Order: sequence, then C-alpha cells, then structure tokens
Amino acid sequence: MVLSATLMGAMNSPVISISQRSPPLQNPTDILVASSANSSSSILFAEGDVEVVTEQGLRHAELKLDARHYKRAPFAAQLLQCLRSLKIPTWLGLDITPQDIRIFKVSGSLTNAVFFVSSTLQEPRTMLLRIYGPSSGSLISRPRELHALHVLSSQYHIGPRVYGTFENGRVEEFFESSVLTASDLRNPKISRWIGARMAELHSVDIEAIEGTSPDNRGEGKGWEIGAKKNVKSWIHPARDVLALPAVSEAIRAELDLDGFKGDWDSYMRWLATVDDVQRGSRRVYAHNDAQYGNLLLLTTRNENLPEHRQLIVVDFEYASPNPASFDIANHFHEWTANYHSDHPHILDSSRYPTKEERYNFYVAYLEHSALTPDSLPLTKREIMVMLPDLDAQVKAWSPATHAMWAVWGLVQAREDVEGAVEEPEFDYIGYAQCRMSAFRRELKGLGL
Repeated sequence: MVLSATLMGAMNSPVISISQRSPPLQNPTDILVASSANSSSSILFAEGDVEVVTEQGLRHAELKLDARHYKRAPFAAQLLQCLRSLKIPTWLGLDITPQDIRIFKVSGSLTNAVFFVSSTLQEPRTMLLRIYGPSSGSLISRPRELHALHVLSSQYHIGPRVYGTFENGRVEEFFESSVLTASDLRNPKISRWIGARMAELHSVDIEAIEGTSPDNRGEGKGWEIGAKKNVKSWIHPARDVLALPAVSEAIRAELDLDGFKGDWDSYMRWLATVDDVQRGSRRVYAHNDAQYGNLLLLTTRNENLPEHRQLIVVDFEYASPNPASFDIANHFHEWTANYHSDHPHILDSSRYPTKEERYNFYVAYLEHSALTPDSLPLTKREIMVMLPDLDAQVKAWSPATHAMWAVWGLVQAREDVEGAVEEPEFDYIGYAQCRMSAFRRELKGLGL
C-alpha cells in the first residue's frame, strides 16, 4: 500500500494507523484514521485545491490549513482557532496559546498529511489532524469514508470519534496503542481476538452505513458487493497504467488484463453457483483490509471491557458490504505478508494458516457473531457443525481477494511509473504480479 489511512476501533476505543499495502510502521506515530459510506456532501475546490467534505451531525469550520507550513507560528494559531471552532473537548481553555501547541508530522503525501497535535499544558488531549492533499485518488471516496466513520463511532461505538471537519481536512480522536507484527497474527490468542473483533464489525447493519431507504435496500439495490464493484471500477484505471510507455511489454503480457477479465467473469459465474449466505457468505459490512499494520493493541487495557476489545482494527478506506467469507479470506492471506521484509510486496503462501489455525479463528468469530439481530449465541455443537461449511466458503471467495488487490496494485503504481522511480518504497507492479499469479493459481485449484 501507499501511505494513507483509516480506522475501525474497539468499542469506545478508537485509534489510528497508516496503510494501503505499504509496510506498516511500528508505533502509534504511524497510525491514522478514516472510513466509508454515503450521506456526506462534497464540493470540489478550484484546480490545485481539494474537496470540501462535510457530514450531517458533525461541526464544520470554514477555514483551511496549509500542511506545508505546519512548522510556522501562523499555522499553530489557525489550528487553535479551528479546534476552538469545532468545540473540541479540553482545547477550549482561554489559557491555551499557539505557543503551547506541539505538532508532530506522521506522514505526508498527495493524499493526506497527518499530524499528532498535543500541548505543553497538562489538560489538552492529543488529537489526530488530517489535512487532505490535492489528489483524493481514484480508489476511495472521502465522503463515504467520513460518513462510515461517523456512523460507526456515533451509532455503534466502533472506531474513533470524528470531532469535526474543516475546509480541507478533519480532526479525530487519538488513543495510545501499539501495532501488531506479522508474527503476532500466528499467536492463537491474538488470532481469536481478531476473529471476535471481525464478528462484531460484521454485526453492524449494512443499511445503516449505506444510508439506504426502505425502497432501495439490499444487494443490487442500495449497495453492491465491494469485491465485484472494486474490480469493475478499478480495472479501467489499471489498464491506463499498463498502457504507459514506461511499462514493458513483458509486464503487460504477464498481467494480461484482457485474459484476467475473462477469468474473472467465468469465476463470478461459478461463484454464483456455490456462494451460500447460510454457510459463511452472509452479506456483512466488511473491513476488507485486516492486515497486521491495521491491527493495534491499546497501551492500557480497560478492565471493564472483554479481553478481545483491547484489540483495535483500523483503516476503513476499503470497508464496504462484502461476504463475510471474503473478509476472512483476505485476512488469512495477510498471514502470508511481511511488509517489513526485504521484499514486502511478495506474499509467502507457505505461511497461510493451517486448518487448525483457521478453525481457531472461526470458533472465536462464530462465538461473537450475531447472525440475525435477535439471534441467541451459537452453542459449541452448532459452531463445530458450521466450521467445514465456513471454511469451504472462505476457499471459494479466496481468489476474489487476490483479484481485487492485483488490480488495486496497478492503479497505485501510476505515480511511480510516471515518475520513473527506479527504487519505489513499495513495488506496486510487483505486488500486482504476485496477487495476479495467486488469483490464477487458486482458480486452477478450484478446477476453473
């Protein structure tokens, strides 16, 4: 991924993280927040500026902050004015001056500049400041992202509180935490926590996030399956990247998007014959990017909360309706990644979880799943009966995760390709090749 970010959090315990398939960094200074859905409004500034993104129910300050000048005194004064305008708790004191503000830059790119904002005084709490860049990209929607964050935090107490927006950014809640590592995913206890947290997100009402009405609810009406929708919308900009002169004919031939499209269509037709919402593919609001860099542990555990809620899942940029089995399959493939290795774009299939490790995850997932709003917890016997079917559905949807990220990798490669970057921070073309190869390999494994 490239540096960018989002967040889904523990009940009443939001945090922050950077992601987009680039190597996740190792401390809270590497973490930011966001998410997705649709009732937000947006206006496009003149050329060189960014969207003004607002959300009903959130305060908005009509001022802009220039991320390039964050070290200058006028920036601190404007920022303090913004925090007071948004009535952010602990930042309203008249004794706070611009000279008291400390601004730490977490990341910066065309997409976002992210800062931690604190004070030399005792009371003001650390805030997360996100300033949008001039390019929102072709992969995510900021209005949807903001809307989902707001709904998840305000209605479900999942994720960080969004305190408000300003003309080119927003201010969010910050929680102290540490980022998981690749090896942490293999810890049986942590894996169960991830399963439980995923189940809780999957229990959220899709219609509440998507903002549908009684007349347009459901798949194919108010919303589409994210995996299908993303491949359909991303394949065109992916073709544009492959058409750039700097891309070799060998790479074009290997990726072969025409052949991929045919394979994808055939796979979708086959999938429709085996996809079963009763056996693990029920439609849920899915995270779609549960990699270890988006999984955080609170520094201080709240003893009043269940143990698994010390784990925070962050980065909601790619969250959308999807089969539960897709989200689980995507997480299992993240077991095969190490974004801090010498070749962070390469997945090692030998690290895919074993049957025992998958079942350990499934049991925790099913124990915390609300299959219907009024359903009782599943019994141990019911859970054991469901495991093989859920595993089969995860296997069926597994190639779709490779396909989606393969196309994504090509779209993300544009900036490096156009800039003739010889040693990119993350090899998006190589990542696309790796995921495309896995997609085709798994289709063969399914007999397709």
